[in-house]
Amino acid sequence: MALTCSSPGCSNAVTGNLACPNCKKLGLNNYFCTQECFKKNYAAHKQVHVIAKQVLAASGGQSATCSTAPQDGISCALDAPAETKMSEPSWAKYFSFSGSLRPALQSPKRVVPRTIRRPDYADHIAGVSESEQRDKRNHNNIRVYTSEELDGEDGLRHACRMGREVLNEGAKAIRVGVTTDEIDRVVHEACIERDCYPSPLNYYNFPKSVCTSVNEVICHGIPDFREVQDGDIVNIDVTTFNRGGYHGDLNETFLVGNVDDDGKRLVKTSFDCLAAALDKVKPGTLYRDLGTAIHKTASKNKCSIVRTYCGHGIGSLFHTIPNVPHYHKNKAKGTMKAGHVFTIEPMINLGNPGDFTWGDNWTAVTTDGKRSSQFEHTILVTDTGYELLTGRENEPVMTWDAALNSR
Repeated sequence: MALTCSSPGCSNAVTGNLACPNCKKLGLNNYFCTQECFKKNYAAHKQVHVIAKQVLAASGGQSATCSTAPQDGISCALDAPAETKMSEPSWAKYFSFSGSLRPALQSPKRVVPRTIRRPDYADHIAGVSESEQRDKRNHNNIRVYTSEELDGEDGLRHACRMGREVLNEGAKAIRVGVTTDEIDRVVHEACIERDCYPSPLNYYNFPKSVCTSVNEVICHGIPDFREVQDGDIVNIDVTTFNRGGYHGDLNETFLVGNVDDDGKRLVKTSFDCLAAALDKVKPGTLYRDLGTAIHKTASKNKCSIVRTYCGHGIGSLFHTIPNVPHYHKNKAKGTMKAGHVFTIEPMINLGNPGDFTWGDNWTAVTTDGKRSSQFEHTILVTDTGYELLTGRENEPVMTWDAALNSR
């Protein structure tokens, strides 16, 4: 989940806190990869200021009660009128969307008690994980976790078990009429109850405690005041950071109400793609070979695979090596060994595999507006195969049961 540069046409990740001063005055959160990139593209970027000023003028300025446009153009109070909550954020006024989904406003950032252990990015102004940055510079070998690190009272298995419990709580909240903001509240409070920090919160300034990706959203959907509709498919992506300093990451896609046959086929295919990849996990398997198994399953069901995002190593860091691409003929490095811990999380589309990002700098959607689905587990390579660290209780191998993912 890396924040990308706000310069038009630049897709570099933001690794610092270089912000546009004029955007900050207007309540916009736009960050840049380098000073040089900011200067070079400023002539095009400053059009954002013009649009923002036009939006503010049209809305009559700011209001402390949020009965008009909110100060930052993105969020509003929990007790704001329904019509205010459902208004579009400022960035969306002139944005070209690929599908029918539209963002609503967001609730204010939720608070994590200071008694809970926090990852290094939790209080960073730009949400940068300096430990991950150091790891990228200094380490080329995939970490092998010891039994002590896995099995300690607050070890990696505990973090993954907490993630499973939190996702289960969030999934209970899904129904027609619920807002994704309410799902975020449930997930946030479930994390706190388990003495865990919700890993997405402030990671490169991600504003919420869970990712909720609806219909054409591929990943990194930001919870807001939009209500889930009959026929939607909704992905919940949960990561928990426990008091031992480990992350556990998983997600599932749910069918809400009367989902059409294509939607059902898509969700089942994404489940099967993950299961096919898991069948290959054992010592000696090349990480690049997982993409071939996913490709065969997706192609058989006339679906496509998103290439932009991949699985990743996880544990004491949220994201690290190995990279785990989900497509055929990829160039992933590394061979599996017992003790490796990583995620597999294929993103499967009904239409073409293309993606682009909304103006919130996070929400990744399909270019053709067709739906996307995903399942994810955190996996441990064992001496003889693998262990689903985030698996359901008493389910060592993924087993499809439509009732478990229907609401």
